[in-house]
Amino acid sequence: MANNGSKRSKKGVLQLLRMRTTMLILLILVIGFGAVSVRIGYLTLVQGTYLQEKAVEQQLVDTTVNSKRGTIYDAKGKVLAQSASVWKVVLAPAYLKTEEQRIYVAQNLAKILDLKYEDVYKKTKQKTYYVVLKRKIESDEREKILSLCDALNEKFDGLSNVITLFDDYRRYYPYNDLASSVIGFTGSDDQGLEGVEFKYDDYLTGTPGRIITARNANQTDMPFQYEQNVAAKDGNNITLTIDETVQSIAEKYMKKGITDNEVVNRGVCIIMNVNTGAIIAMVTVDGYDLNKPYDLSDADLAAIRALPEKKRAAAESAALGAMWRNKAVADTYYPGSVFKMCTASMALNEGVVNENSSFNCSGSVTIYDHTIHCHFHAGHGTQNLFQAIYNSCNPAFIDIGARVGADKFYKYYEAFGFSEPTGIDLPGESDDLFFNEDGSMSQTDLAVASFGQNFSITPIQMVTACSAIANGGKVLQPYVVQKITDSDGNVVKNTETTVKRQVISSAVSKKMCKFLEDNTTKGGVNNGYISGYRVGGKTGTSEKIGQSQSGYKDYIASFCGFAPADKPEVACLVFYDTPRGASYYGSQVSAPVFVNIMSEVLPYLEVQAEYDSGEKQYVDTITGSYSGLSVAKAEAAAKKDGFTVTVKGEGKKVISQMPSTATKIPVGGNVVLYTDKESEKATVNVPDMVGYSVSTVNDIAASAGLNISFSGVTTSANAVSKSQSISAGEKVSEGTVITVEFSGGTVVND
Repeated sequence: MANNGSKRSKKGVLQLLRMRTTMLILLILVIGFGAVSVRIGYLTLVQGTYLQEKAVEQQLVDTTVNSKRGTIYDAKGKVLAQSASVWKVVLAPAYLKTEEQRIYVAQNLAKILDLKYEDVYKKTKQKTYYVVLKRKIESDEREKILSLCDALNEKFDGLSNVITLFDDYRRYYPYNDLASSVIGFTGSDDQGLEGVEFKYDDYLTGTPGRIITARNANQTDMPFQYEQNVAAKDGNNITLTIDETVQSIAEKYMKKGITDNEVVNRGVCIIMNVNTGAIIAMVTVDGYDLNKPYDLSDADLAAIRALPEKKRAAAESAALGAMWRNKAVADTYYPGSVFKMCTASMALNEGVVNENSSFNCSGSVTIYDHTIHCHFHAGHGTQNLFQAIYNSCNPAFIDIGARVGADKFYKYYEAFGFSEPTGIDLPGESDDLFFNEDGSMSQTDLAVASFGQNFSITPIQMVTACSAIANGGKVLQPYVVQKITDSDGNVVKNTETTVKRQVISSAVSKKMCKFLEDNTTKGGVNNGYISGYRVGGKTGTSEKIGQSQSGYKDYIASFCGFAPADKPEVACLVFYDTPRGASYYGSQVSAPVFVNIMSEVLPYLEVQAEYDSGEKQYVDTITGSYSGLSVAKAEAAAKKDGFTVTVKGEGKKVISQMPSTATKIPVGGNVVLYTDKESEKATVNVPDMVGYSVSTVNDIAASAGLNISFSGVTTSANAVSKSQSISAGEKVSEGTVITVEFSGGTVVND
């Protein structure tokens, strides 16, 4: 019995163990399969998309194909920036089977592309069909690559497909430095970095294409027949309001002004359509070469090399930033007396002054303990509003500003657009710097503000306000991009004229146009007068308080005007920062440059000239063709054209003439007719014609048998010659034309 019980007990234990083992196995299976199921569910439901993408990445190579950046045109359709075709060199080393092939390819590619042989050789050993060796190669390198492909095909029987050339693009600027601060440039990856290139980068940048290549199990790219290509889409094209011809004229004379007046801190010229807000020209001189935007001037490089080595990198960066900076929108300055056109406008619009208002100037005004002087220390005495403008009298304008009052003054300051950026479609526009952020002013603040001192605005704000005064009182939105079109010519975006507000009445605008026109005609000495055209404008000379360097008193010299004064079309601001030459006054530094620019721009814009009797004697006309005629016929033809005639030589037929055909000289100028080779050899010495009146220069030139082309202010009684295009003492043919530039003399009303 005991044994039976013992057997039953052992059997029960075994059954229990089996049950436990079974349960354990079941538990392990449940947990194991559960974990696997959970893992599969996690991988499928949670990470499924991610894992699919990784699988595709392992099986496919997605290569970007560059798109062509849009072209930038001027207002007349001239190309200012475009993407020229270059090429990308791609190697397919998987085709190279032998060491001889790899060495041959590496040696030749390294030589053609100016790369290190060791670097190229390493790439020939990769098991892939797509290795970029070099981007943006030019035509000469491309031709050498194509020749290498032919050589590979001949030497290794069909191996030419180891090298492929893909289309690529390089940004190119045909006019180099023209309008550089407006256009801007691109970086190595074709992204816009400055100017319009930066501001409109999203429009100019196209949509890149793609090359999708399959990989085999060994992670080697499959040959090109397994590719899928998605074509790139070109970027949009941009048409600017900038006119290349007007821009070139402005840059030519602004650069000359920099040299003539020894300007330290660059200059600005803005020409704006007063009726639309379109910017026709915007110059910051000196500019930079858009094709070489990282090349500093020799002077900058010398200054950087003189610094300790650890400071050079920061100095180079600062120099580049200053060179790229668009001073027309990014810098602020004290406007000086140019701002008086705004002060007079607000006073007329408020009715606190009129044409007959009287202002007294004793030479200075004292406000509290601060004495403010007039530039004419003896004082102008009693004067009306026009005389106050013409005299540019600070005490009179202090009186005018006081009549307007601080609150109204600031409201007009805001209404003219000075209290906020204009919103021009260029990067980096600065805010103004007024006395207090809330517009509040002390009596002294109001006094100096009334003649444009001690607050800062941008040049683009000033020319926009001048346009409002000229166009009937409307403040317009300035802009440089006229339209954007796609690669098929469809218009994507078009800029319309935007009127922000009416700041003064049309009646006040007409009065101010008349006052400012009289300022350049009756006053003459302000040097803004242009023969044959009705021009209105105002000079300005402002001191850069607290910014003097090396003991100098530094100034801003400017002139802001518009034409025609009776029906304004364009406004122009000329501004020089820190002239260190013979003069720093706006009337003597900036106004003559304004005259030279507008004298060429207005005829180009087909603004009709109307000359009075006093002007006609200085107006250029075009010489005819007299060569090949008999002396008698040539002499008669030249006299009929209005010229005096000098015959040289003993021949009976004219073999050449001076000036040549279609040369501009004044009516009554001297045409020299040469009748033999010996007479052509004769020369005369160019006399010194600088520092004389118009009539004296005319007499000197006539005595020497030379012709004068008159430039600048010639009708003012104070006009004095300031430069001549051919230096005194040079030998030239008789009849040669010399351009002599005149200014309005030494009288300064700034």
